[in-house]
Amino acid sequence: MKFIVNDMTCGHCRAAISEAVSEAGGTATIDLSRHEVAIEGLDQAKAEEVIRSAGYSPVPA
Repeated sequence: MKFIVNDMTCGHCRAAISEAVSEAGGTATIDLSRHEVAIEGLDQAKAEEVIRSAGYSPVPA
């Protein structure tokens, strides 16, 4: 599933989200220029919760 994360703006943001998703048991593919995060291995609710817990505001794409 994909999310748009408009407040993800830099490499630090990408690393924070990737690490949070990995710790939850999923994998994230991130396109920083498009503010897109594609997540595999987690259901949508868990993925959204993980991104929020990292300090960002995901919107389902």
